Amino acid sequence: MATIVDVASLAGVSTSTVSHVLNDTRHVEPETKERVMSAVKATGYRRDVLARSMRRARTDSIGLVVSDAGEPAFADMVHGVEEAAAQHGLSLLLANSAEDPARERAAVEALLDRRVDGLIIARAAGSSAGLLQRIREEKKPLVLLDRLTDLDVDQVGVNNQSAMAALVEHLTRRGHERIMLVSGDLRVSSLRERYDGFRAAMQERGLDVPAALLCEGTVTAADTFDGVQAVLRASLENGERPTAILACSTLLAAGALRAVQHEGLRVPGTMAFATFDGFTYSDLFQPQITTVRQPAFQLGESAVSLLLRRLETPDAPARILRLESQIEFRRSTE
Repeated sequence: MATIVDVASLAGVSTSTVSHVLNDTRHVEPETKERVMSAVKATGYRRDVLARSMRRARTDSIGLVVSDAGEPAFADMVHGVEEAAAQHGLSLLLANSAEDPARERAAVEALLDRRVDGLIIARAAGSSAGLLQRIREEKKPLVLLDRLTDLDVDQVGVNNQSAMAALVEHLTRRGHERIMLVSGDLRVSSLRERYDGFRAAMQERGLDVPAALLCEGTVTAADTFDGVQAVLRASLENGERPTAILACSTLLAAGALRAVQHEGLRVPGTMAFATFDGFTYSDLFQPQITTVRQPAFQLGESAVSLLLRRLETPDAPARILRLESQIEFRRSTE
């Protein structure tokens, strides 16, 4: 098996230079670096990563647990974490909790067993505070992503309430007063913030929020279809049909749009429609849908920055970052 001495001999440099090239711990001239990497390839040298991590008490790896890695916003957050981690020479271990607290707990335990240097978590609905306490017991740096809490821990998310207020203003200026909110599972903090933001924005304009126009608690697109369909049919019977629908996530929007179409309503002809997060290649939809777009990739990058800060300064005060979303106004709310 080739050693670092073999690499240094073939490249005509010292072993310390080889170490600096492989670990990126000091500037090395490009020509020298190229010779070292050619020698590594020629000799088949492989670093003993485990021994190196034991010496440094670091594994150069981080764990990421998200609630739904396939949902477009979360997929972009994962890409942001992955890119930022790679730029800092960190490996990423990813787990998907599928909104299941037990599965989330198992994923965290598995990542702790693998001695990751820190964790980034977008918590599952119903996730217990005990999980965060478990991570603290292990003295592992932790950053909460997207789904924030009032606990004293590093966190990064978006300003959900201001985005919702802007969306309500956009619709009310166009004469919409009976607005249906599809809020989903309010145990999810980001959905709860959007729900609270909607009620506050409507109240500020002196508009009622009838319970009959709130679709809460749905988890799947199928559940949401049933819930929205029931609301639409009931509202048609009492003559209080909503003129606009706001969905608080991509999954909720999918179920709600299907219900709208099933009931023979047209967007935007008889119903305005807008959503948070939106769909991949949403510009191909007809009509194009007004969407509150999270800076999801930047959220992932920011989570890694917070984690690195915590690794370097374990006793630093906790930071909470709130990034601003952008609203893409399109034909569905004209």
